[in-house]
Amino acid sequence: MQNHPSAQEDGRQPLCRVPEVPARALASDVSEHRASLIRVTEKKWVNSTVLHFCFLDEPATIRGADDQKDAVRNAFSEWKQLGIGLVFTEVADPREAEIRIGFDWNDGSWSYVGRDNIDYATDPRERTMNFGWDLTTNYGHDTALHEIGHAIGFSHEHQNPKAGIQWNEQAVLAYFSGPPNSWPEEQIRHNILRKIQASESDGSDWDKNSIMHYQFPSGLITKPEEYQENPLIPDPGLSAADITEALRFYPSLTQVLPELRPWESHRIRIAAGQQLDFVIRPKFSREYTMQTFGNMDTVMVLFEEMNGENIFYAGDDDSGTSYNARITARLVRDRTYVLRVRLYFAQRAGEGALMLW
Repeated sequence: MQNHPSAQEDGRQPLCRVPEVPARALASDVSEHRASLIRVTEKKWVNSTVLHFCFLDEPATIRGADDQKDAVRNAFSEWKQLGIGLVFTEVADPREAEIRIGFDWNDGSWSYVGRDNIDYATDPRERTMNFGWDLTTNYGHDTALHEIGHAIGFSHEHQNPKAGIQWNEQAVLAYFSGPPNSWPEEQIRHNILRKIQASESDGSDWDKNSIMHYQFPSGLITKPEEYQENPLIPDPGLSAADITEALRFYPSLTQVLPELRPWESHRIRIAAGQQLDFVIRPKFSREYTMQTFGNMDTVMVLFEEMNGENIFYAGDDDSGTSYNARITARLVRDRTYVLRVRLYFAQRAGEGALMLW
């Protein structure tokens, strides 16, 4: 078995990189405000989604590394123990997994962000997350938490438009073009120098201790001035703000769900980013349609309850378009389904509705 590579080389920490994906196309008449609400939420999962993860042996430079796999399992558990509504389940078959994890030490550590895992990595043989160094160290533990943070929809915190970081651009390019990262300029700009647009940010203040924040040595940052001569090293583990944001998007779901019955209209009275959940218990086996009504953007996902787990059945996302979210599916009598609707944007609060027929 190959030795685990160190997470530090001559005092330099290797860092995560995020795969580049194209921005979602929005209709030309979408206002800036509407677009900003879509961008903030578009990569988040609907709450209570069961995210299945598996470990891939290929490609890899190490196989059967139980200590590395256990480190990832422990990081998933740490996120779950916050009380978030997402569920993490390990599976053996990559065809059943939304998150497929490799340990290729030659490819660094990285992850797709949120729903990009299913939108851009559709081949079950393809990794959606990779780890490129030892996860059994303190730094490795934070790496595992960081990559899972990406997988549930969170971006790099040092690119928060409210961070106010001003870079010594040439020093940044020189530093990260060398080992252990050895990134090309485009990758450095994408993962460090690029600011996330304000329209893609939830407006939260800069959290320099976020698990989603890089470590930076002195000499790369010109402002805030304190980091000209001192390194910026986040505190280990999940920060208080990380926990708050995770629970805001994925609150614990303990309530009894209201039933969605045919031809009963339910008004959508929630704020942007919030979610409505309904249980459906069909009395007849037939084709049903679920649709939102009103000037709003939503993502709607239908799950079927099977062996105590909600399995994805169908979904629709109408954000940035002129039509409403709509699912038509055959539902079977005496089975249980759950419909979840997350709101991106509503032109007027409370002037939307949901109906099943």
